[in-house]
Amino acid sequence: PSCFGRRLHTSSPMTAWIVLPVSLSAFSITGIWIVYAMAVMNHHVCPVENWTYNVTCSEETAKRGFPKTCCTPQDIPLISKCGCYPPESCLFSLIGNVGAFMVVMVCMLRYAQVIEHSHQCWVNTSALVSGCINALGLVMVGNFQVDHARTLHYVGAGVAFPAGLMFVCLQCVLTYRIAETALDYWMAHVRVALSGGALVSLVLSGIFFIHESFVLQHAAAICEWVFTILILVYYGTFTYEFGTVNNDTMMAALVRRIPHNHPGSGVIVGGIGKGVAMGCSARSLKAPGSSSTSAHLNCTPESVAMI
Repeated sequence: PSCFGRRLHTSSPMTAWIVLPVSLSAFSITGIWIVYAMAVMNHHVCPVENWTYNVTCSEETAKRGFPKTCCTPQDIPLISKCGCYPPESCLFSLIGNVGAFMVVMVCMLRYAQVIEHSHQCWVNTSALVSGCINALGLVMVGNFQVDHARTLHYVGAGVAFPAGLMFVCLQCVLTYRIAETALDYWMAHVRVALSGGALVSLVLSGIFFIHESFVLQHAAAICEWVFTILILVYYGTFTYEFGTVNNDTMMAALVRRIPHNHPGSGVIVGGIGKGVAMGCSARSLKAPGSSSTSAHLNCTPESVAMI
């Protein structure tokens, strides 16, 4: 039944949304490695496997298309350094802009999906905010290269990295909170492992980066790469839940606040035993990867129109 007692057609899941998280991970990871390969071939950075650095170098004897034979600290393969000079800087900016847009889409869908499971809370709101801040930082990192706009680039990196880590940690909490099946809990464990690895790699990267040792700075670059890949893989895991996204999920965030004096308000939406007062009735929806059910919104246009 709907909010006013009429029966509506059940919204079918828009399974195409499962492509979004996978596309974000695949596009970004592949893109940054292509940027790295271009930077190495163009002698803008040294390869990751190189651990020997000199204070200065004489004229480079390596041919174009082959890695440098003499490396200085300016050639340490930090992700930002790889995307500093053209032509790879053009692709780096594209990856930053497109990736930021896809991050915002994932964050908004996940925010609505958690509300749909009757869990409107400060953790969910904080996750949305941190995800959007992460996207803003990515735009700044991608468009302000470190050698040309150092301050803005570092501000962007200082925003993007902690915000991204905050987002994945909060999503771990939400994953456990709405988990119902063994598969749900298994996914939560995977996300905790990914976020734990990201935390360790980010801390180590910061510690190593402030030292003057060339070896430690090279280690900082490797930790930065590990952190970035772990975060992107984490985003890809949302494919697990996004197979159940449908039209009602898109509207969940809009109808979460309905005046209590309106007819139909105060209906309790059931999820996993934690109800939330809403002006919409609940119907069951299969949880991703299982036969268990979770709360789902089903409202008439009239109930939404009052917003």
